[in-house]
Amino acid sequence: MNWKIIFQLSIFGLIMAFATVSLIPEKIEPVFWLLIFIFCSYVIAKACPDKFFLYGFLVSLVNCVWITAVHIAFYKIYRSHHEDMVSKITKMLPASLAMHARLSMAVVGPVFGIAFGIILGLFSVIASLIVKKK
Repeated sequence: MNWKIIFQLSIFGLIMAFATVSLIPEKIEPVFWLLIFIFCSYVIAKACPDKFFLYGFLVSLVNCVWITAVHIAFYKIYRSHHEDMVSKITKMLPASLAMHARLSMAVVGPVFGIAFGIILGLFSVIASLIVKKK
């Protein structure tokens, strides 16, 4: 495994973590993620010899750590800019957990990381079939 490339690609997640706190509205956030996923899958397809799905999955898991940590650290600012998202997440959780917003973010964050890891892993596999290596 090339952990250097996983870490380097995860920096996009760190940048997005800070950008989504107050700069990027939740309505256009998916567009940014789609572009990041396309770029990351292309880099994985070009730079990695095999295990494309695993590379994509691991990049997303590291992204999840960055995003969850930043959103918890800046929770008050994040909440003021993403009230719809916060209310959707708290409705999904049991009442006892929903009362603790930061804890609920810590629980839900890895679930999203795994889900998006599967998506980025699939993007990476598809990119490996399309992109020609040198």
